[in-house]
Amino acid sequence: MTASELPVAILAGGLATRLRPITEKVPKLLIDVAGEPFFSHQIRLLKKAGLTRLVLCVGYLGEKIVELYGDGAKWGVQIDYSFDGPKLLGTGGALIQALPKLGDAFYVLYGDSYLPIDYLAVGDFFLRSGKLGLMTVFENQERYDASNVRFEGGEIKVYDKKNKTPEMRHIDYGLGVFRAQAFAGLPRDAVVDLAQVQQALVARQQLAGYEIKQRFYEIGSHAGLGELDQLLHGGKIAN
Repeated sequence: MTASELPVAILAGGLATRLRPITEKVPKLLIDVAGEPFFSHQIRLLKKAGLTRLVLCVGYLGEKIVELYGDGAKWGVQIDYSFDGPKLLGTGGALIQALPKLGDAFYVLYGDSYLPIDYLAVGDFFLRSGKLGLMTVFENQERYDASNVRFEGGEIKVYDKKNKTPEMRHIDYGLGVFRAQAFAGLPRDAVVDLAQVQQALVARQQLAGYEIKQRFYEIGSHAGLGELDQLLHGGKIAN
């Protein structure tokens, strides 16, 4: 398997409470950014990178996304959907639910992340690493959000979003790659946080680290949404 053959799981099932009132009637992926739904920008970015198999992990208002994007044929990609069901399953639980559609190995991208990077380089690095997971990291130094990763000598030593230490200068960049085996033994239909899975992999030395040098963009907050809207409108970043 090559990096371009890996599907991309997009985590888009949350309630997006930080973006209310916008998200009371519109799911995060459909929020208008620079004149079109955010998901259109994500699709364009992934397709340009050579990734065309997408699996959307959706929940709240997910049917609106299906209605607009369908199977992705109009956009030149293949879109499958995995619904949480009656209760939110968390980021890890949503991926466990989607495993039958994802196969042995896959990228994981957050539904509010805009990452203009070389996705295939990340996937190639992961496949060569032989590990069960990979986390992209960025030397954040508290600039865009709270740093949560201790990354030294090319390795992730600690990942913890709750217990910060001064050695944490990096942040989880928002793109991961995993083998299905990373989720072995975890319950289906239960709430599982992806961070728990990643921490367990760090403890087993099974989480590769890949450092990205350019900053990330996101629409998870009103400030992030406003900034990305402005940058894409002005053609300041790739699209």
